[in-house]
Amino acid sequence: MAGLKYSFSMINITFPDGNVRQYAVGTTALDIAKSISEGLARNVLAASVNGEVRDLSRPIDSDAHVMFHKWEDKEGKQTFWHSSAHLLAEAIEALHPGTKFGIGPAIENGFYYDIDSGDKPLTFADLPAIEQKMLELARQKSEYKRTEVSKADAVKFFTEKGDEYKLELIEGLQDGQITFYQQGNFIDLCKGPHIPSTEPVKAVKILNLAGAYWRGDEKRKQLTRVYAITFPKQKELDEYLVLLEEAKKRDHRKLGAELELFMFSEKVGAGLPIWLPKGTALRKRLEDFLKKEQIKRGYTPVITPHIGHKNLYVTSGHWEKYGEDAFRPILTPNKDEVFLLKPMNCPHHCEVFGHRPRSYRELPVRIAEFGTVYRYEQSGELHGLTRVRGFTQDDAHIFCTEDQLKDEFLAVLDLTRFVLAKLGFEKFTAQISLRDPENKSKYVGTDENWAKAEQAIIDAAAEAGLNTVTELGEAAFYGPKLDFMVKDALGRSWQLGTIQVDYNLPIRFDLTYVGADNQPHRPVMIHRAPFGSMERFTGVLIEHCAGKFPLWLTPEQFAILPVSDKFVEYSYRVKQALEAEDLRGFVDDRNETIGRKIRDNELKRIPYLLIVGEKEAEAGTVSVRKQGEGDQGAVSISAFADLLKAAL
Repeated sequence: MAGLKYSFSMINITFPDGNVRQYAVGTTALDIAKSISEGLARNVLAASVNGEVRDLSRPIDSDAHVMFHKWEDKEGKQTFWHSSAHLLAEAIEALHPGTKFGIGPAIENGFYYDIDSGDKPLTFADLPAIEQKMLELARQKSEYKRTEVSKADAVKFFTEKGDEYKLELIEGLQDGQITFYQQGNFIDLCKGPHIPSTEPVKAVKILNLAGAYWRGDEKRKQLTRVYAITFPKQKELDEYLVLLEEAKKRDHRKLGAELELFMFSEKVGAGLPIWLPKGTALRKRLEDFLKKEQIKRGYTPVITPHIGHKNLYVTSGHWEKYGEDAFRPILTPNKDEVFLLKPMNCPHHCEVFGHRPRSYRELPVRIAEFGTVYRYEQSGELHGLTRVRGFTQDDAHIFCTEDQLKDEFLAVLDLTRFVLAKLGFEKFTAQISLRDPENKSKYVGTDENWAKAEQAIIDAAAEAGLNTVTELGEAAFYGPKLDFMVKDALGRSWQLGTIQVDYNLPIRFDLTYVGADNQPHRPVMIHRAPFGSMERFTGVLIEHCAGKFPLWLTPEQFAILPVSDKFVEYSYRVKQALEAEDLRGFVDDRNETIGRKIRDNELKRIPYLLIVGEKEAEAGTVSVRKQGEGDQGAVSISAFADLLKAAL
């Protein structure tokens, strides 16, 4: 025995700071965390191994890059919440035996699980008991155990359980790639990852119940979607619920109605917003602001139709890739003539570029349009202005040489940052959205062109010093994107502006320019929309500023409130004088008390209230009341005009 030698294979683990350590083959991420510090091991929830987020307990068998994720990280929260979805399902199954389960993913804030509870659907009265059961189960500190199972065994398990939803999900999975997870008495079909155990879940709140068609298909059964959120500390849940109440107050659907900005009509159709006069004025100022800036930066405006021949979208690839999300084709009296509502502006702009020969001396060509497009979103996914079926993009397409691509991309980055800053969105993350290397059938074009386009975005974002994250599978079908994930005043993230690099549509439309060598060359195409869409941007802006728009943008900058009918005539003279200074407002000449007028107009978020009575009429002044700050004293009409213009 003394002469026996033991040999252990070792692997190299590289950490985010570049440091490399050696560990035995089969070590786990949790083992590695413990080797660094017990504190890290207590707080870590998951780990990325070569970019894949995994359970801490899974063995690592070869050299790898490892990054740990705690609650503070997006990956940590997502793992925590996905694990909590299983805990929710376990609690529901314990209290409501026979419930069948669809899918239960983590979402941006919390998670949901789609369930079928048969003849006794869940009600809001059931929720407190489910919350208590979740906390009771969490205190049992059950491990999340991963098991690889064959397809046959998976089918057998859920057949015996009588869960047709899981059986349908299994149909689309490959044998050898199926895993179950178990915690306590609950077993679920899941690819993971999960936190080590239920112990970290200390606070639970079920937020809502909603209907959701199975697999998003309106022809399938409607399940109950249970929305919930969990936290490792009760204090964090309490703070979140306060934030949620503030978000309800800022809901753009509620404020949009109160401020008379937009409306929806069942007779017009779901998801088709109607802009009311005040909302139209606000939107027009947003458009004018960007149009003016675009002209300065060399853009040429165009206008294209709301529809196009089907062949246009066959050429672009939208018919193949977007056909299922489009409104049904429009048939004309002419046989075999088919039109579509425009799903995107880019095919039309390709036609604009290609309508005559182009020289390299003309490039870059920057074509801009506030173009309205239409996509048939499922009714259950519609949400105010932020998810609609008809929307206007602040669209532009730049056709340039490969040598110009970098500078043009950086110029668009500069414009997008300028627009976001002007509207008060100063916190954002730039998401580099690449194609899914495992599912290239979703995209058009060659690997070579995709590689060039993706690298162009990565290099430009690095040169601009952007804070970036990378997401695979989020590219457009024709090219990678740089999406701006903007944080609002409540810290919520919204996807607004986008910039895309495209080598493929110029090929599909056979676009060329004549180079300095007198030979034809392909242009590169940049798609960009700093706002994203006017509808979504306005909805997010309403919630960001709680309806208190920047002074230059707000539809009504002042309201003049006469204390009685005797001063209405003077009020209109004040209004006329201020309008002569290009300022906007109105006279509230209702037969109401001055207190009621003040209250009503403050609720309308009017920035300045000008109260006029006998003293003001005699002195040629107005008494100023500022939104959120109260009385500011009396000033002359010209002094108020100067004050307002200085604040613009």
